[in-house]
Amino acid sequence: MLLDPFLEFAFMRRALVGCLALSLAAPPLGVFLVLRRLSLIGDALGHAILPGVALGATVGGLSLVAMSTGGIVAGLAIVLAAGLATRGTGIREDASLAGFYLVALAAGVVIVSAGGSGVDLLDLLFGAALGVDDGALLFMAVTTTVTLLALAIMWRPLVTETFDPGFLRHAGGGGALWHLGFLGLVVLNLVAAFHALGTLMAVGLMMLPATGARFWAASVGGQVAASVAAAVVASFCGLLVSFHADLPTGPAIILAAGVIWATGLVAGPQGSLLRRLVRRPHLAG
Repeated sequence: MLLDPFLEFAFMRRALVGCLALSLAAPPLGVFLVLRRLSLIGDALGHAILPGVALGATVGGLSLVAMSTGGIVAGLAIVLAAGLATRGTGIREDASLAGFYLVALAAGVVIVSAGGSGVDLLDLLFGAALGVDDGALLFMAVTTTVTLLALAIMWRPLVTETFDPGFLRHAGGGGALWHLGFLGLVVLNLVAAFHALGTLMAVGLMMLPATGARFWAASVGGQVAASVAAAVVASFCGLLVSFHADLPTGPAIILAAGVIWATGLVAGPQGSLLRRLVRRPHLAG
């Protein structure tokens, strides 16, 4: 039951390899979003890529290059527009992104519904992990490689800006530039995940393992490792459940990630509900 689906069926192997690639790159970005209290920005950007993907499909058909390019351009445009709105008006960045992503999501649905793209709206929203082809796998592999190399370069300034942005700004460390580069990586990973999980589910593999990682580790590095491990386990278990129970693949993977998150919330070694209950009698005594 555990290995036969992947040994017998090529589409299951491709889906597993693609999800494992996403699991290496997306959760570390999610950890930084959580630490920066920007968790909902990932969700906003996941929706914001929809009109670009829809336009790419309308112009280029069911082309990996066209849809990916459209998604990346749309995501980066929303990031830049929200940044300019924040600087020009003083509105919080998350509030600005909320406005832009809602407009973008509605525009994407209208574009797809108007016809001409040959793409089913449900496939765009929820993905088709079992339909991942070699081109999508290559794109995911390139995205993972670029993300890991970029994180290795950006690690120190990202950590510094996360915990002490004022210091990095006064030291001339280019905090705004690192922030935009980081959001660019978020957009790239969401577009890569879209091909397997859809625009609504893509952010799940980034944020659920990252949100639960704080219950398993205290340090930033520990949380990154825990989030990657949780995403890998969720991908494997979700694909198996989807295969054996004949369930949609993307939601099954995200539900598996949700089970791991809930387990950490209840019984994780760092600040979980169980740990707090155990400590209270000790402190009272």
